[in-house]
Amino acid sequence: MWRKALSCAGGALQRRVSQAWRTIPYRCSSTASVTVNSIILRSLKDHYLEVSKMTPPPKISPPSPYTVVKGALDIGGPVLKGTFGDEEISISVMRMVDILPGGSEDDYDEDSVNQLFVHVDIYKPNLQESLHFLCGLYPDALGIHSVSLRPKSESSESLDFPTKYNGPVFEDVDAKIRDALHGYILERGISEELFPFLQAWLYVKDHRNLMRWFKTVGSFVNATQQEPLEA
Repeated sequence: MWRKALSCAGGALQRRVSQAWRTIPYRCSSTASVTVNSIILRSLKDHYLEVSKMTPPPKISPPSPYTVVKGALDIGGPVLKGTFGDEEISISVMRMVDILPGGSEDDYDEDSVNQLFVHVDIYKPNLQESLHFLCGLYPDALGIHSVSLRPKSESSESLDFPTKYNGPVFEDVDAKIRDALHGYILERGISEELFPFLQAWLYVKDHRNLMRWFKTVGSFVNATQQEPLEA
């Protein structure tokens, strides 16, 4: 899987550099530093080329009425935006495995990668708060975790937990209210139909971030290596 391959590439680089460091015989610190830097640069280049050759997932368009937020791949925040009557809707996404502590490359199995968290904010004109839904999204289902009101500025700038009351435990809410809220977001196009696009979007974002990481770390190490060594 593409996501697991990206994770494994980063893990393999870490292991290669760690193993190489243990094989370097003790010598003066300046010489050892140059040797380690060369190993890092070579490993970064190898993995950069490896990841650059990966075939990305097929290009998928988001379902109507949503469009991609310009620049979303390079910044945090909403991925999709849309309208419903006079309402404005924004959608942000993250993987469940990426927000659980202690994750490793072994966690990226089929089930974990197919679990997404979706933040949906619905804005109405002249109101200072948005209606926020935190949902679990899967290939064949969408479930609501919580419903809350939060300031518009907080909704657009951060995926952190709201500063206001986050609402009751959704499973404790009366079944009729739960069904009505599910119908509310379904009417606005918030459903499992979003999954193929959002999953592919996350793959592309991960690939772009990893490629950028290889380049920026390599540039930093290379600049350090080129500095004149102190006597």
